[in-house]
Amino acid sequence: MIFAGQVDALDAQVAAIEAQLKSWRGRDATSRRLATVPGIGLIAATAISAKVRNPQRFSSGRRFAAWLGLTPRQHSSGGKVWLGPISKAGDRYIRRLLVSGAQSLITANKRRRTPDPWLAKIAASKPRLVAAVAVANKLARIAWAVMTRQSNFRAVAPA
Repeated sequence: MIFAGQVDALDAQVAAIEAQLKSWRGRDATSRRLATVPGIGLIAATAISAKVRNPQRFSSGRRFAAWLGLTPRQHSSGGKVWLGPISKAGDRYIRRLLVSGAQSLITANKRRRTPDPWLAKIAASKPRLVAAVAVANKLARIAWAVMTRQSNFRAVAPA
């Protein structure tokens, strides 16, 4: 059973790496703050914190999301604005982590007793991956706000 032994070895490596990430997150205030955002877990929080050391270089959350490639490409001509697919510029790894976190948020929202109306509307009106990218864009903007304000995420109560 060589295969079973390899799986056990990989499980042990994953556990060791996860312990290192948790240890690093414990020492890094930005990573701890980012982990308070729903949809941003241990890996995404540590990756964003490690790669974005100076979030103030972005003038807004939209600029941060654009840097990650989560905003639509714009093609304008003759006064008409056409928004295309996302630009996919920036850090591919962080973008992928945010889209994955967004997909889990959308899935979890469907199971809630009282689902978030914004998430439900996006999930109902758009294809699955388009909705996930829209939510990932919002997660990136929230992450930028958390990093620049140096405060934990606080959910706003629905009106």
